[in-house]
Amino acid sequence: MAPHGSMTSAQAADPHAGWQGIYADWASDRTVFRNVSWGKAMMWVFLLSDTFIFGCFLLAYMTARMSTTVPWPNATEVFALHIGGENIPLILIAIMTFVLISSSGTMAMAVNYGYRRDRKKTAVLMLVTAAFGATFVGMQAFEWTKLIMEGVRPWENPWGAAQFGSTFFMITGFHGTHVTIGVIFLIIVARKVLRGDFDRGTRGFFTSRKGRYEIVEITGLYWHFVDLVWVFIFAFFYLW
Repeated sequence: MAPHGSMTSAQAADPHAGWQGIYADWASDRTVFRNVSWGKAMMWVFLLSDTFIFGCFLLAYMTARMSTTVPWPNATEVFALHIGGENIPLILIAIMTFVLISSSGTMAMAVNYGYRRDRKKTAVLMLVTAAFGATFVGMQAFEWTKLIMEGVRPWENPWGAAQFGSTFFMITGFHGTHVTIGVIFLIIVARKVLRGDFDRGTRGFFTSRKGRYEIVEITGLYWHFVDLVWVFIFAFFYLW
């Protein structure tokens, strides 16, 4: 047994034992984030806070749906389209989901080509992603218009529980706003990539440092988050 107050051989060999180990644990966040850029770290912080907001919205939706005594509208009837003389359930929602999920693939390829310094392919893939996003927003606007014309309001709807309208417009509208902002941001960054602002280090919005294509990845993080949130909205609103 080692004398009182002296270190054992194992403690002497391990610089992170005892109080030094406690200090190292508390300071580990500095080590982890040392090589992470400010922009990427702030985007992760923003996405984390946005996750809490969407989570609260979905919890409110589940609470409203499970607590109401009035029957909840049947999604296969509410979100059906009349095509060729027949009602096809969830066809529009399926197309919207396919479009948005496909945009994640084009965004991932854009990030890949961005780090390869391939300006043309990066810009084209970002613009394709933006086109997918704009298509999604357009179809969502059509869906809103259809439901409003059929009598759905934030305070009532003709198919059952009044809470359906308020929760639907709140959550899908909030998500649609995120997609719209993402589309605008994609177009702005794609234009800068195509002009070569990142290669020349042109002073301006996100282009003050030469060769910093990381903004493409940061944009991709935001876009993938928007797509992931839609998967949960799709499951809760349209499949449940």
